[in-house]
Amino acid sequence: MPHPVDYQAVLDQIHGEVQPLLGRGRVASYIPELAKVPGNQFGMAVVTLDGSVHSCGDAREAFSIQSVSKLFALTLAYQCVGDALWERVGREPSGSAFNSLVQLESELGKPRNPFINAGALVVTDVLCTRFVNPETALVEFVRRLSGNATLQYDDRVARSELATGFRNRAMAHFMRSFGNLVNPVDDVMDAYCRHCAIRMDAVDLARAVAFLAHGGVNPWSGEVIVDASSAKRLSALMLTCGTYDAAGDFAYRVGIPAKSGVGGGIVGHIPGRLGVCVWSPELEPSGNSLAGSVALERFTTLTGQSLF
Repeated sequence: MPHPVDYQAVLDQIHGEVQPLLGRGRVASYIPELAKVPGNQFGMAVVTLDGSVHSCGDAREAFSIQSVSKLFALTLAYQCVGDALWERVGREPSGSAFNSLVQLESELGKPRNPFINAGALVVTDVLCTRFVNPETALVEFVRRLSGNATLQYDDRVARSELATGFRNRAMAHFMRSFGNLVNPVDDVMDAYCRHCAIRMDAVDLARAVAFLAHGGVNPWSGEVIVDASSAKRLSALMLTCGTYDAAGDFAYRVGIPAKSGVGGGIVGHIPGRLGVCVWSPELEPSGNSLAGSVALERFTTLTGQSLF
């Protein structure tokens, strides 16, 4: 049996260790509203399956979750259509930037995985078909996962992202030309940008991902989100595809399923134990939080807990 871990002491140590890293990355600037976020912030939270919460720094500062939302959108779409989803989206790492169009040409409009932007647009298309208001459906889903009924998306961020989303719009039109997008592009883009603009803090995100650590069951409500086999498969996609084109290096260094976003958040879990989230808005070149990636590496090292 593993020895008990003093998670609070671990987080406090990590909080001190990452301070010299603040200022070394760059806040995402291609979305104007994200460019306004002060970069020198850091927060981290761990929520164990018995409900214990441990946090440090700016763990209660809400931020735009951006591509972290793709995990929850994928889960909701998978609830709707199951394995039929994989007829439209692949399950392989892309090896390319998250907003690349290159592979769509040679692979006939089928994105490599649901965590790159093209794949997330197809996932959003599924939600647009299944829900009258897909953006509201996802917010309500994340509220249930986290136990926080007040969560909402930031309309300013959504409008900022929509106004500058030329590449995403191009990908959507391109996939529609192959028949892999069935709803109007404007509807898909609107829902997608609102999903990315959901505001959460590190504690809420650590709680929201805990269903995967608990075999697909929401530990706070007992609701079965997905079965245990599906929870395993979603976690495997996080490990292999969840941190952009740095997923291999991230798995090598950190060793847990994780999903990152250019808002600076990274959410992950350790099966049977906990959900974890770190937030620091300054990014390294691949789009992952610079201090957040180091913090999670230190977390699995100091606790001795990872998949490996």
